[in-house]
Amino acid sequence: MPVMAQPDGTAQPATTQPETAAPAGPANVSARAPGVYPPNPFNFYRGNVRLDNQRVLVGDTSQIPHREGYYFSLFKLVPVIGLFFLWCWSTKWADGDSQSLKVRPQFWMTNLLMGGLAGFLICFISPSYLLGFFVLLLGYGGPIGAYIYERNQKVPESAKVMTPKHIRNVVIRTLAKYGIRIGSGEVQESAVGPPITFIGKSKEGGRSKAVENSRGYMSAKELVYDAILRRATDIHLEPKEDETSVRLRIDGVMYPTEPFDAAVGQNVINIIKVLSAMDITEKRKPQDGSFRAEMDFREIDFRISTQGTRFGEKMVMRILDQSNSVSSLAQLGMRKPLNDALVRIINQPHGLFLTCGPTGAGKSTTLYAALGEIDSYQRNIITIEDPIEYKMESVTQIEINNKAGQTFAGSLRSVLRQDPDVVMVGEIRDEETAVIACQAANTGHMVFSTVHANDTFTALYRMMDLGVEPFMLSSSLSAILGQRLARRLCPDCKVSYKPKPEFLTKANLPANKIENFYKPPTETEGQCPNCGGLGYKGRIGVYELLELNDRMRDMIRDNSAITQIKAEARKNGMLYMREEGLRLVVKGITSVDEMLRVVK
Repeated sequence: MPVMAQPDGTAQPATTQPETAAPAGPANVSARAPGVYPPNPFNFYRGNVRLDNQRVLVGDTSQIPHREGYYFSLFKLVPVIGLFFLWCWSTKWADGDSQSLKVRPQFWMTNLLMGGLAGFLICFISPSYLLGFFVLLLGYGGPIGAYIYERNQKVPESAKVMTPKHIRNVVIRTLAKYGIRIGSGEVQESAVGPPITFIGKSKEGGRSKAVENSRGYMSAKELVYDAILRRATDIHLEPKEDETSVRLRIDGVMYPTEPFDAAVGQNVINIIKVLSAMDITEKRKPQDGSFRAEMDFREIDFRISTQGTRFGEKMVMRILDQSNSVSSLAQLGMRKPLNDALVRIINQPHGLFLTCGPTGAGKSTTLYAALGEIDSYQRNIITIEDPIEYKMESVTQIEINNKAGQTFAGSLRSVLRQDPDVVMVGEIRDEETAVIACQAANTGHMVFSTVHANDTFTALYRMMDLGVEPFMLSSSLSAILGQRLARRLCPDCKVSYKPKPEFLTKANLPANKIENFYKPPTETEGQCPNCGGLGYKGRIGVYELLELNDRMRDMIRDNSAITQIKAEARKNGMLYMREEGLRLVVKGITSVDEMLRVVK
């Protein structure tokens, strides 16, 4: 028992006080034995619990709450998590939107990713929540706001996002899905049905409003919207005896879909004719027209053609989606030597470059990609088209009008007085256009055009059949590119198999180096959600390039046989279209059946 010294020198036992009475702090230091650490007045606990204005006695743990977890304030963490999901969604949207609009996708995706990551990092390490959250908003909102500003400068007023009109339409459409109708009747009608808006061929939009209350209007919207979602390039409305059949061309192949009743089908055709400024009373003579539509903040053009048939009027709608356009040669899928040769040809100061193939072979797409490789700011590029399929920046595009007497030949003759460096003629159809194109190539202009022919050598003699003299053709022609479009096998459901040795021998392929070919699955192997059970998704070009050298020019000038020109082209390293198709089969990009379908 501890003792205390008295003034008279005697010892007296010290009065023992309970430990709970001893206050914490330096005043209690004399109460501990030598060599013993003082007790910790605060027990260790996990979490973010604060002990404000609380006195804790030594050894008393009853007043210390034991709460584990809750390192963060849930009230403050919820906005951060919500902003994280908003950042993920908006970044994904900006990725697809920038690629479809060709608005520097790599630059903006890098800024959006790095800005968001930096904002979240600073938010979590910052000692102040308000400061960290402000930096997070700046890191996320700055890049996405700058991207929206740039993309809005490149799209029409109706396709701009985050504007008061756009926000209002999104709110109205969202509420309309749950049965809440606000705004005027016109706004309510636009919010119902597929999210697509027809724009008639008039500046005031009167044709669009005139058909909104017509019978079959909703059926027309659903038809067009479904075709775009299925990646269709053409819609065929074909009248039958008791119905109107509907077929979609997807990746170059026709697929039937749900037909309309005869009355509904006729109403749909009339609505499209009104939008395209066509005469709905004329059902026997062929007519042409066009209109536009807005969908997912982008504009889609439609080219309409009608023709009288036995049971009524047939209509074909060509879908021209700007987001599916090709802006560079690298996106065409050519092998590198072929791509390099094509880049060298199109950058020549003068000459004539032709693409050939049947209708729908992608000739115009290749020419648009070739024009995309040329600096349109330093060179004057003028196109003459029928019709203008895709809009290009800094390029003068002219649409011919045969009814008004504006033809390819007449437009080309006048364009040559506009000081052009590069001229693209949509198609060479007659002798006058062919001669003027060759003369333009011989006078310091680079001319791009298309011609209908099955292969490059046939296109060469097709130009002579049109009336171009051999000496003029040999001096002006630079190269001819023949092409087809083959469907790509779906990467998710394609099936491998062992090819027969007889086929490999016939195709001059090494049997010991090829293990597998690929083909689409059969119907019994299930449906693929990626391709919708078609087995194919997308298309790729199959090409052959005939590049003229001096020896071949002499042969053309001397009107030599086609076999001699072919032999010289093979010496020059030319590969035929069938050989290019086999290369795609070996790589598993397409199937043997598809290659034989498109390449003779």
